[in-house]
Amino acid sequence: MKQYSTTFATKFAAFAAALFLAGGAFAAEPVKVETENTMMLFEREQSAAGERLYLRHFGPKIADEAGALALAVKSGPISSLGTDNPLAYPVFGESGRWINRFGGLKVTHDNGTVTLDLIVEKIERDGEALKVRWRDAVHDFRVIQTFRPRADADVVETWVELVNGEKGAVRISRMSSFALVFPMLANDWRLMSLTGEWGSEGEVVDKPIERGRRIVLDSRSGIRDAWLNNPAFMLSIGGPSTETDGRVIGCALCWSGAWEMSFRRSEVDLLEVVGGPANVAGDYVLDSGKSIKLPVAALTYSENGKGQISRNFHRWARRHWMPNGTKERPTLLNNWEGTGLLFKESEIVKIMDGAKSVGVEMFVLDDGWFGLGEHLRNTDDRGLGDWYVNREKLPNGLAGLADEARKRGLKFGFWVEPEMANWGKCDLLEKHPDWALQEKGRPMRLGRGGTQVVLDFTNPAVRDEIWRQLDAAYSSVPGLAYIKWDANSNIENVGSTYLDAAHQGNLYFDYTMGYYDVLSRQRAKYPNLDMQACSSGGGHMEYGSLRYCDEFWTSDNTDPRDRVKMQWGASMFYPACAIASHVTVTGRQVPFKYRVDVSFSGRFGFEMQPKSMSPRELEFAKNAVKEYHRIRPVVQQGDLYRLVSPFEHDYSALMYVDGAKTRAVICLYGLSRDTRKNYLPPLVLQGLDPAKRYRLRELNTESWRWPHSPLLGKCTDFVAEMEKGAAVPTGEALMKMGLPVSLGDKDYDSAIFELIAE
Repeated sequence: MKQYSTTFATKFAAFAAALFLAGGAFAAEPVKVETENTMMLFEREQSAAGERLYLRHFGPKIADEAGALALAVKSGPISSLGTDNPLAYPVFGESGRWINRFGGLKVTHDNGTVTLDLIVEKIERDGEALKVRWRDAVHDFRVIQTFRPRADADVVETWVELVNGEKGAVRISRMSSFALVFPMLANDWRLMSLTGEWGSEGEVVDKPIERGRRIVLDSRSGIRDAWLNNPAFMLSIGGPSTETDGRVIGCALCWSGAWEMSFRRSEVDLLEVVGGPANVAGDYVLDSGKSIKLPVAALTYSENGKGQISRNFHRWARRHWMPNGTKERPTLLNNWEGTGLLFKESEIVKIMDGAKSVGVEMFVLDDGWFGLGEHLRNTDDRGLGDWYVNREKLPNGLAGLADEARKRGLKFGFWVEPEMANWGKCDLLEKHPDWALQEKGRPMRLGRGGTQVVLDFTNPAVRDEIWRQLDAAYSSVPGLAYIKWDANSNIENVGSTYLDAAHQGNLYFDYTMGYYDVLSRQRAKYPNLDMQACSSGGGHMEYGSLRYCDEFWTSDNTDPRDRVKMQWGASMFYPACAIASHVTVTGRQVPFKYRVDVSFSGRFGFEMQPKSMSPRELEFAKNAVKEYHRIRPVVQQGDLYRLVSPFEHDYSALMYVDGAKTRAVICLYGLSRDTRKNYLPPLVLQGLDPAKRYRLRELNTESWRWPHSPLLGKCTDFVAEMEKGAAVPTGEALMKMGLPVSLGDKDYDSAIFELIAE
């Protein structure tokens, strides 16, 4: 019987192929989405069961589309647990050899049916974007899937919209922005992602995906959703990849709320990858006649390792995603580490004097400037929700401080935390206690300060009032340049007085959409306002917030040795212009130069009072700010090449190269190095023009000329000769032989180099 089944299957496959070649009932045609170097190739196939769209290729461009379709694996070995033919959007229950038990979408229809069977209703072009309109074969339920290429970044943005045309509500238990089955690309897959927690964000984890296993990455805070796992990943195809070698697929889910991504490698080596918002509180109820748009996912591909994936994401973010991604980000000084909540206007003005003396471009006032009556923000248990100036601290208001900043040639910004309020300790919730998230019949769970709760951003009235207050505060400050938006809580009270009993499961998704609503209002009215997404540190290190914000606070942990690893991890997906990196006072005794050098690899700033700097440090800081302003275009807008991983070595190195390949910046950091390992192998550089000759200069040396103090970093004599101009090697030599460097025998030694083409 087994032999008969195999023979029958073989004959049927041959018969189907013959019909296809003859242009019969199984007609098929290619459909593609292209960037400069990559292609997503789909096959559109019509059969008696209806029209389907299958993913046949995601990788390098192939001119011979017919040949690619002929070579593509259209049906793998028999699988007992799902589709064996990679639909462009697989769902639970689709027809095929038998039911698909996984997929990116799982719904319960208004009549109680729990499966979907999507067929293509229409495929159309919207400019360069491909739009696929799916409908259920029986029910009036539709999925609109979009693929939008960003050609100059080799990124494809994809998302789906769900439309309920049924007479009653549809319950959605799984809803994914993307659901892709990669058809037999390899029998060895590895998953790289970022993990961590408060103070340890951006840890790189690279593990194999075993056959027959399913790996799930998720985050369920509802607000700080980039901590335990980051909503982005890289897949290495056919074995481990490096920074420069290997086939890699990259993906970033652009979402700030609860999310889930799963990776299922079947027993026959099909890899299904699914990702989107997580329905933490239960099924999402989509009423009749309603639709929801799921978040964008950015997809990219590289044949040259993980480094190219990162550069693709960075270019895409700067050019297409972030609101002002090609704008140079300012250097700034924030008062938080210097004053905390307790300050006076006169003290802030003195800190501004220090900011001016250091040479930064902006001063940012942190927490503590607001509150009403007995709820003045002098401790962290009160005041949130009342965005009115505390006149006891600031008798001249925010506008007065902004004027003082302007007199000193500084731009001005301030801190807010609009999603939160203090239960029993703010005017807003005393008037509207139902405006906080809360569970019917249960006591409130209280966070920071024993009073902090999350406001119900599913409620339009709450969003309107918070925006009214924010807008009034913003508009009171002529020339306001910067907002630091913080969020120091999870959704702990899983309930809404605004949503009815049937829609409580919608809370997490609708909350995040409410967050975006306020951000979009802010961006629309203040398009040039720089904004930081802070969330107890790196809780908003994700592209959902970066659609409206210009940067994120990487971590509340500012120890520079830890930050070397955090910023390396963040750079896997996020550009340097979005990585806020500040010089602070740290718990460990760390040389000032090391703290400055580490902060050079992101958007540079300070979180310490200049008066706490020694005269030597103050002079060093002034010169460092001048140097950073000069190299800023290269660091913030250049291509990143990671040279030596801090997760694999006791030192780290990375470099940035401008688009014209005329300038480069190299950052070298020691990490608890053994005293017997003073000498390093040459740094094999990347991204330079082989034919150009490059002069070298070391930055941030104490004396600003060679040789500098042995306490502040070391390099070989050859580098010294290069700096003097005696040796001017070509890019080819630097990329093949490398740059000879060394580090001192101290725990903290570092160097910043600049290469300038002749």
